[in-house]
Amino acid sequence: MITAIRKNPRVWVHWYGNSKANLNEAGLKALSRGGLDLRRRGEMDEPADGLFIFGEFTPEVCQSLHDLTTNNLDRVVALGVGAELSGAASWKLLEAGATDVLSWDDVSKPPSELAERFERWATVEQILHSPAVREILVGQSRAWVRVLRELIEVAHFTDSAILLTGETGTGKELIARLIHRLDRRPGKQSLIVLDCTTVVPELSGSEFFGHERGAFTHAVVAREGAFGLADEGTLFLDEVGELSPRLQAELLRVVQEHAYKRVGSNTWKQTNFRLVCATNRDLREEERRGTFRADFYHRIASWTCRLPTLAERKDDIIPLALHFLAQMSPEGEAPELSSAVRDYLLLRRYPGNVRELRQAITRIAHRHVGRGPITVGDIPEEERIPATRLMNEQWCDQDFENTIRHALAQQVHLREISAKAAETAIRIALEEEKGNVPRAARRLGVTDRALQLRRAAGRRHHHDGEQPA
Repeated sequence: MITAIRKNPRVWVHWYGNSKANLNEAGLKALSRGGLDLRRRGEMDEPADGLFIFGEFTPEVCQSLHDLTTNNLDRVVALGVGAELSGAASWKLLEAGATDVLSWDDVSKPPSELAERFERWATVEQILHSPAVREILVGQSRAWVRVLRELIEVAHFTDSAILLTGETGTGKELIARLIHRLDRRPGKQSLIVLDCTTVVPELSGSEFFGHERGAFTHAVVAREGAFGLADEGTLFLDEVGELSPRLQAELLRVVQEHAYKRVGSNTWKQTNFRLVCATNRDLREEERRGTFRADFYHRIASWTCRLPTLAERKDDIIPLALHFLAQMSPEGEAPELSSAVRDYLLLRRYPGNVRELRQAITRIAHRHVGRGPITVGDIPEEERIPATRLMNEQWCDQDFENTIRHALAQQVHLREISAKAAETAIRIALEEEKGNVPRAARRLGVTDRALQLRRAAGRRHHHDGEQPA
């Protein structure tokens, strides 16, 4: 696993208006020697983070930044040159798409604060695209990538206790294993997993703290509990919201002081572990109702992360399906999916999230014969009636209407809404057809030439800007 911060990261730069003129010669040299490989946007072969430089703050600055960052995953530092930014301006820039906002009135100082941010982000990106992550946590949707970036940063650069929340089947245990894998503590030991729903109240002390020989009936040998086993490692408490208030109080001392006593012993033992917890409950609401202790919550939730539902990451459904099919194939290669099956998987609802998708794919794979593509006949009969109903539903459903309402509330005009809808449709068609322009054009109902012209126009719109110094 990667342990060093990546140096000299590549960064695209966009100069807004006359901001380049506002930088004096010392400032331009500082940018050049600041440890960043600055490029004009669009010159690099892979996505990169960016630097958006502007002079006077105006509403037009926010609009330009919004246009640059819409529908992509670039992380952008908005750098105001020549004047201190107000708090209101900083918040507006974040709302427009900036990841961070800096003002640079002393352009002669070394831009270490910029370099350090981009170096950190470059390392996170390097880990994100490593086999350790990509082979286990499949997905490229914006919702999923943003969550993974935050998780990687917290797991790799801190030792914070982490609380994972989200619906059943969203991948909380896989994320806990990734956190343990990315933890950089020297001499790190094992990951210990304890499902709190399986803990019998009468034996909870032994499960968590261990016991001495003879501590109770049938305790014929001493036993180490979860806290002892997790020493110098990671303790993952799954479904922590199921713990009773009494158990929460008993665990609080160990979480606070990293000290415990085995059942039947008067000797305190020390344990040093990283704590990761998961729940599908709303613990803040449980806290307000008095069923979850506030002090325990704040100890286990130094950092919290809600994992998105599969409905929030629909772009990942087909890649996940192909991943599961490849795992089930003796050759390790996924068969193709017919367009009807793709549509079925995308329209189907998944109350159980990724876990339910895997179960559906397993049932389909068991019916599939031969090396040809998976077709609608491979879908189990009991699942076809819902599929027929889904195919007959209007594609412009409530989700679509809500998206348009949100755009209008943000004062987005009809021309931009239409352009973004077309741009998104083109991107999805090309992704699903693995970059094959003729097949994507057929799905979109346009000619190959028309699709190529639209793509070129989109690239010109996003790449406008001056060359960096």
